[in-house]
Amino acid sequence: MDSQLILLTGATGYVGGRLLPLLEKSHHRIRCMSRNPDRLRSLAGETTEIVAGDVLDDASLLKALEGVHTAYYLVHSMGSDDDFEEVDRIAASNFAAACTQQKVAKIVYLGGLGNPDHGLSKHLRSRQEIGNLLRQSSSNVIEFRASIIIGSGSLSFEMIRALVQRLPVMICPKWVRVFAQPIAIEDVLAYLMEALDVPHDVENIFEIGGPDQVSYGEIMKLYAKQRGLRRFLIPVPLLTPYLSSLWLGLVTPLYARVGRKLVDSLKNPTLVSSNLAEKSFSVRPRSVRAAIDRAIHKEDQEIAMTRWSDAISSGGKPKSWGGVRLGSRIVDSRTSDIKSSAAAAFDPIKKIGGNTGWYYGTWLWRIRGFMDLLVGGVGVRRGRRHPVEIRVGDTLDFWRVELFEDNHLLRLAAEMKVPGRAWLEFEVTHTNGISTVRQTAIFDPSGLFGLMYWYALYPLHQFVFAGMLRNICREIESEISRTDAEVSGEKE
Repeated sequence: MDSQLILLTGATGYVGGRLLPLLEKSHHRIRCMSRNPDRLRSLAGETTEIVAGDVLDDASLLKALEGVHTAYYLVHSMGSDDDFEEVDRIAASNFAAACTQQKVAKIVYLGGLGNPDHGLSKHLRSRQEIGNLLRQSSSNVIEFRASIIIGSGSLSFEMIRALVQRLPVMICPKWVRVFAQPIAIEDVLAYLMEALDVPHDVENIFEIGGPDQVSYGEIMKLYAKQRGLRRFLIPVPLLTPYLSSLWLGLVTPLYARVGRKLVDSLKNPTLVSSNLAEKSFSVRPRSVRAAIDRAIHKEDQEIAMTRWSDAISSGGKPKSWGGVRLGSRIVDSRTSDIKSSAAAAFDPIKKIGGNTGWYYGTWLWRIRGFMDLLVGGVGVRRGRRHPVEIRVGDTLDFWRVELFEDNHLLRLAAEMKVPGRAWLEFEVTHTNGISTVRQTAIFDPSGLFGLMYWYALYPLHQFVFAGMLRNICREIESEISRTDAEVSGEKE
């Protein structure tokens, strides 16, 4: 197939952001449209064209769609404070008209499952209406309809995760017993990519989902089991979707704004009723269990590859009390700038633990180690293999080296007894004679007790971690002074 120009809308969203790198690996030319192009520049590759555009602005749409063969419509205004149905209606109509005017051959759209004859919620009704409006264009429309998308970061899955993590006992309304047919984000992306190769004279609605038909309650139990959590679900008949949305806002405030609109749609079963997608595409979606396992593994992989400085404010201070939430993890990060080489700045970090100690609150670290011993943990008795040398797999008291890049990065994974998983990371970056030392604590709490543990100790963490970074920088300055004095003495 000859190289064609592909337009991707919604590239800063969940699905679009994961679709972009896959499109960039294809042999096609890629153009991304966004109301805020600057947000895309760090996400897109060098060969991807970025244009300013708004689905509510006809002129910008015509410019963005000029020369386009296939357009992905992944725009949704559910987080808008306005009437999202009307906003989405106007946006889809504008997009359809612009595609007709610019002779776009194909539109690929991701909507939602649900039987339109069974009184759909506003959310699901809007998703299906958008598909109908796009079909009013002269373009051929490939519409995928999906149920819950399971993946680290997806709204539905993150809401389920938040509820399971926070509540050992859940009072469950009727919608928790409603059936859905979840699909993994990787399988959704596979469908969207294969849509490029569907002949442009073919259009249809393809219902996509995994092989399992499960209730929301069963999904919660599967997630809890894979995270080693015991959860009890108590069904009640009186909790309406509206009351459920208010309850959701209290329990998971991070998702309350759009979650309240989404909860209303949970009353509708979202099941695949047609096997047309199976006949037309090579994708064979994975099971719910495999999808959840993949989401957890993928998050761990993404965490391991993350530079926390990309996700934390440039000042290095937490954006809210308790740290910044990234997925299920809580991150507390702080920085300090010092005039030194990267090697000099990293030198005290390489010596941490063992006889050197932890630079601040040594007695507190010893108490923590003793408490760990009392509950069968490793304590601080292990010390370290070598006073200066570090390699991946080494133990540093009750930490283990997970990642090490000399003069740049040290990531330690906690082996002490904690209700969750914990990491401590030190990173040094050097620019124009100034080294920035970043110290980051990461905690992945296990259930409600894990959250209580983190927030109960957070004031102490602030005290200790701030002192650690301060004394590490003092040690850097002292070492530089000693080195300068030795050089001066040799010259004399």
